[in-house]
Amino acid sequence: MSFNKLKTYTILTLLCLGCSKNNINDSNCNFLANINVVVSLNLNLSQYNQLTFPSNPVYVNNEGNGGIIVNNTGTRYVAYDAADPNHPYSECSILSINGVEGVCGCTDENKFSLVTGQPLANTELRCGLKAYIVESNGNTLYISSN
Repeated sequence: MSFNKLKTYTILTLLCLGCSKNNINDSNCNFLANINVVVSLNLNLSQYNQLTFPSNPVYVNNEGNGGIIVNNTGTRYVAYDAADPNHPYSECSILSINGVEGVCGCTDENKFSLVTGQPLANTELRCGLKAYIVESNGNTLYISSN
């Protein structure tokens, strides 16, 4: 390979790596800590029984960064951290449940789908909700961070 071809190849490689989608403002999505989550929910208990029906999200306190919101989408269970990932963690960044939407308590009132975890209305938000793994076994949901 000639020097000019090697030089061109190197420049193209650096440009491709520099333009990677993952490198653009990823620091904006690092407001939430990577907290180890391991929790089980018994759907026979009254506080979690509404999860047996689609579109009835439940807030689970004292897990993750700002608690966890669990939802039955009708086809599967999903769980998201209840803290808005577009803000540094604070009391106002904890989401409240409004139907199947999570609404941030800060002045911008960011909204997220509790089905997909993606931002609603404000398409300029860089970060969707932090998702957790949900496994179902009988009437028990097992939620974990990995």
